[in-house]
Amino acid sequence: MLRALRGLLFVWAAALSAQPQSQQKPAGLESDWDIAVVLGEIGAHAGRLLTALDRVEAQAWIEKGASETYAAQLQSSRDQAKALADGAKSLAKSPERLSAAIELYFRIQGLETMLGSLEEGIRKYQDPALAGQLVRLEAENGTNRDRFQRYIVELASQREQELQVMDKEAQRCRGLIIQTAPAPQAGRKK
Repeated sequence: MLRALRGLLFVWAAALSAQPQSQQKPAGLESDWDIAVVLGEIGAHAGRLLTALDRVEAQAWIEKGASETYAAQLQSSRDQAKALADGAKSLAKSPERLSAAIELYFRIQGLETMLGSLEEGIRKYQDPALAGQLVRLEAENGTNRDRFQRYIVELASQREQELQVMDKEAQRCRGLIIQTAPAPQAGRKK
């Protein structure tokens, strides 16, 4: 069921990305204000995930024969969700920090991967309804995650263009300096 849902979400996302460019939002870097709102929503979502993860009882699973790895995954998921909430809040203050944005995005991806494993454990060892709630909660962040991903790509593209302009200007300045530098005079002694 979970795999079918994820497959359906993948097909839906692929269909959206295959739309002609005229139907999609115009390209360009979102304003700091707009992406700060998205980051705030990502942080709030991480807080809701933490609340949901507090209802998971991995120790009881171990007593039922589950691997102790689930307890480690649960703790890691809690740590990642907390770091995600804190990182989103921090990045919202200065969203132009590309390395921090990439780190936050990787944290989102890592947490989603770990939650997939936990959802299977919850379904098998605790409560299928709770697993379903976690799947739905996880899916809530899809739009914000995708928007944040587009922002990172646009930010990186903008930084590349800025670096190209700076490099061209530096080359031009070097050329001017070389052209205007006085030629060394032969035979001149001090």
